[in-house]
Amino acid sequence: MAMEKAASFLSSLLGGGGGGGEPAATVKSIFIYPIKSCRGLAVPQAPIASTGFRWDRQWVVVNAKGRAYTQRVEPKLALVQVELPLEAFAEDWQLTPDDHMVIRAPGMDTLKIPLAAEHTTIDHVSVWEWSGSAYDEGAEAAEWFSTYFGKPSRLVRFKEASETRPTDPDFAQGYKITFTDCFPFLIASQGSLDALNEILKEPVPMNRFRPNILVDGCHPYSEDLWKTIKINNLTFLGVKLCNRCKVPTINQENGIPGTEPTETLLTFRSDQVLRPSHKNKRQVYFGQNLVCKESLSGKGKGKIIKVGDPVYVLQAFASSNEAPA
Repeated sequence: MAMEKAASFLSSLLGGGGGGGEPAATVKSIFIYPIKSCRGLAVPQAPIASTGFRWDRQWVVVNAKGRAYTQRVEPKLALVQVELPLEAFAEDWQLTPDDHMVIRAPGMDTLKIPLAAEHTTIDHVSVWEWSGSAYDEGAEAAEWFSTYFGKPSRLVRFKEASETRPTDPDFAQGYKITFTDCFPFLIASQGSLDALNEILKEPVPMNRFRPNILVDGCHPYSEDLWKTIKINNLTFLGVKLCNRCKVPTINQENGIPGTEPTETLLTFRSDQVLRPSHKNKRQVYFGQNLVCKESLSGKGKGKIIKVGDPVYVLQAFASSNEAPA
C-alpha cells in the first residue's frame, strides 16, 4: 500500500502519469525584479535572455564603496516601486529613446531612467562574491537614492558587454547571471504558500519569497522534486533548493522585519527535516532555483513564457533528500 501511495504521488508530480502528457501545473504569475531587492513587477509574459528573464536584476543600488544594497541591510528597498513599459516584454521589442524605467518611493519625486542612455562606467561594483565594472546611471539617480537612504548611493546597471558573472559551477556549470543572488530563475507554487499559510498565525503573501515563476495546480512543495520541466518548449532544470535568508521575514508593504515565516518554516522546511542524511546548516527552504537549457545554447533568445502556460515535469527527484541544496 505504501508503495502504491508513493507511485501515485510521483505520478501526480509528473502530471498524471507521464505518458498522458498532462501538465503538472500552470504558470499563474511571472515576476521581474529590475532593481535588485526592490519591489517586483508582475508581467503577462517574459522573454528569456542569456542571464534569466529580460530585465531581471539588471540594476542594483550600491553604497559609496560600490557594495550592493539588499533588503537584508536596507529593508526600505522593499518600498521602491519600479515600472517598465509593457512592450519591453514583447518578443520583438526594439529599444527607443523614449523608453524609460520609472522609479517611485514614499516621500520621493518620481525618477525616470532612460533605457537607451549613454553610460559612463564605474569600477569596483560588488555583489556577494562577484566584483567588476558596471554602467553608472548618473547624478540624478545617485542624488535620488542618496536622499532616500540618507547616505551616498548610486544606481548602476550590469555591463553585459564586458562582464560575466557565472553561476556556482557545483550546481549549474556554464550558466550566467546579472545581479541576482545565485541563479537565473526561482520557481515556487501557490500550493506551497497555501500550505504554509494554513499553519501561520498571520498569513503571508507570495511577495515575501520573490519568485520569478509562480505556478498553481500542484501539490504543496512539489517543485522541490522537479529535476527537468518544460514550459512553452523551453527546458528548465531544477538545480538547487532555495535556502532562504532574512528577506521573507520583511513585510514587503512597509519594510518592517519580523520573525515569521522563517520561525515556522524551521519546524518542517529545514535541512534537518528535509535532508537528514546531509550536513545540517540550519537553513530553511522554499522554492527551487532553475536554469534554462536554451539560455546556455543561445536557442532561447526571443522565446517567452506566458501566464497560463502549462508546466510539464519530465524528470523528478525521488525525495527532497536527493535534490541538490
